[in-house]
Amino acid sequence: MPKVYNWQIGREMDYWYEESRPRRQAAAVFDTNKCIACQTCTVACKTTWTSGKGQEYMYWNNVETKPWGSYPMGWDVNILKMLGPQRWSLEGERYVYRGKTIFEAAAQSERVLGYLPSDLDYAYPNRGEDETNEIVVEEKFYLRMPHDLWFFYLPRICNHCTYPACLASCPRLSIYKRPEDGIVLVDQARCRGYRECVQACPYKKVFYNHVTRISEKCVLCYPAVEKGIWPRCMRTCIGKIRMFGYLNTPEKADPENPLDFLVHVKKVGLPLLPQLGLEPNIYYIPPIHVGNINFLRMLFGPGVDQAIQTYNKAIAGRDLELVAALLLNVSTDRIMTKFKVIGSSEVAGYDENGHEVVRIPLKEPAVVRPFYDERLQVYRHNIT
Repeated sequence: MPKVYNWQIGREMDYWYEESRPRRQAAAVFDTNKCIACQTCTVACKTTWTSGKGQEYMYWNNVETKPWGSYPMGWDVNILKMLGPQRWSLEGERYVYRGKTIFEAAAQSERVLGYLPSDLDYAYPNRGEDETNEIVVEEKFYLRMPHDLWFFYLPRICNHCTYPACLASCPRLSIYKRPEDGIVLVDQARCRGYRECVQACPYKKVFYNHVTRISEKCVLCYPAVEKGIWPRCMRTCIGKIRMFGYLNTPEKADPENPLDFLVHVKKVGLPLLPQLGLEPNIYYIPPIHVGNINFLRMLFGPGVDQAIQTYNKAIAGRDLELVAALLLNVSTDRIMTKFKVIGSSEVAGYDENGHEVVRIPLKEPAVVRPFYDERLQVYRHNIT
């Protein structure tokens, strides 16, 4: 089996194909601290891509309530239980994963460690919604930070991984990763519906259509991306939690690129379950209010502590550049490849041609009107 380098786990690993990174990698960062679980992204994706027959149960985009929510049911618990306890080690200034990935832990007769969900697993898309980590609240409970009682929302789409498990497992070679932008797609003319991809994907973001009898998955709205426009789930986000663009590898990181800045420079954007070994390209800013830091380390890796500290500095106003980058979330529907802080009051975003596509203030202007309007001779109840 070929050896490939996975920068998220800090070492080489086994994979079924030689390393072949795309010319540029489409990616996104989701700020979980701002997600309100309005499901606008879910509805936008559902009405655009999965409103046909056999797609009724498909949610290419869904928002889960952690720690109890999951769709399909128990997708994260099941794969972590199959993988078993693993460990990270700190070597110098970086963490290296010393456990097995799902490619290295697979049985000799399998390409990828995985399982096939049952029909019942897909029957509860809102399981655990808004449920806290504890059931009983003590009589004298009071709020502390981080919270004793907590939950947070986790929006999920296909990660368009650098080393996709779905691609590695497909016996028909019907799944491919586009060289121009790294988007992972299913060639539906080649697919025969063996569901090996459904079994292999640890995030369970490949779905089987029982009407057409072929597999389907998130296409990252590639027709829009080809025109320089964000995917639909991202540009409709009410909470403005998402940043979409192109991500470089760490050694080629561009600090003026919003995604490189969040993932490689500030290191606040972390991958979901990096220990699985797929090098996913959807990143998450971890929630700052969660009482159980070990749960976050399990989900996002050992960089959680540093990410939370850095994010808190921005909230406290001690990192203007990070605040500026975060304010660009869903500020335009055009893909930005550069951003720049203008003075100390504005931030601008630029497309790949260097054209300015958005400029916003770092602080929203406020106008205070007089309580009594002499011209109209009326009193105002809302003066700001």
